[in-house]
Amino acid sequence: MKSLFSLILVLLMATNTYAVTKVNGAGATFPYPMYSKWFSEYNKNNKDVQFNYQSIGSGGGIRQLIKQTVDFGASDAPMKERDMKKAAWPVKHIPTVLGAVSVAYNLEVNGNLNLDGETLSAIFLGDISKWNDGRIQKLNPAVKLPNTDILVVRRADGSGTTSIFSDYLSTVSTKWESKVGRGKSLKWPVGIGSKGNEGVTATVKQTEGSIGYVELAYALKNNLPTVALKNKAGEFQKPSVQGVSLSAASLKKDAKVTASIVDAAGKGVYPISAFTYILLPVKEETTQLKEVKKFLKWALTKGQNMTEELHYAPLPKSLATKMLEEIK
Repeated sequence: MKSLFSLILVLLMATNTYAVTKVNGAGATFPYPMYSKWFSEYNKNNKDVQFNYQSIGSGGGIRQLIKQTVDFGASDAPMKERDMKKAAWPVKHIPTVLGAVSVAYNLEVNGNLNLDGETLSAIFLGDISKWNDGRIQKLNPAVKLPNTDILVVRRADGSGTTSIFSDYLSTVSTKWESKVGRGKSLKWPVGIGSKGNEGVTATVKQTEGSIGYVELAYALKNNLPTVALKNKAGEFQKPSVQGVSLSAASLKKDAKVTASIVDAAGKGVYPISAFTYILLPVKEETTQLKEVKKFLKWALTKGQNMTEELHYAPLPKSLATKMLEEIK
């Protein structure tokens, strides 16, 4: 009798099961902590949808989207015209959140470090190779800097975080712009490469004297100190949600959603701030694409309330409203 009851229970459970729609995406590591949280929370009320997101870097996300191996891509760097032409269909850039690219370091010093754009670019160009270099010391008169070699840690993969960081360095340094320039992948003058924000964070954390650039959430989660950068107003600002939001406020109403907001004017601004995007193919609506759109509608409304706890900034409400119309 007991075994018969168990069999009936199993049959009842089987009849109550439902098909799960699997949605595949890939791309930027910059927003990965945010997307992981969103997908988890969204799934609680949408159990018939399962999002599988591969954090492989913006370059990888764009390639996978072009190859049609994913339902959506994700990138911090807007797609270039040549990549748009390779895609089988038009692609919409849907900004989801804003984040800060922080400059994290591993150095025992008696205080916080200040840097300006020129000095930071000189470090990543290899023109400054010691922590007690006079140019760094001048910006930190109260800090005793050691005679330690600087190890630059940068991305080894095609990266939207690199695109944002190099956009900033090109904006503030003519030497950087002429020698290295902007892009997801660069010919780096110095340093060692690590894969993803995760890899750069781990290398900096393990290596004394190192400096690297990572999305703020990674630095904070791993207790890495971050540089206070000099902004256009002459203030030294550490990366923060508020500083990122003030950068977004500089964006003009008629500007493209893919416009750069690095080195924005205004007090309180953190100078390496940027949007990150879901790359949405414009084509005949599949079940997966329909689910991506439903998720984005949730992310641009209820999901925005979860951003600050993970050290991202919500979209300006006017922009979120505009994107909801785009998705329709």
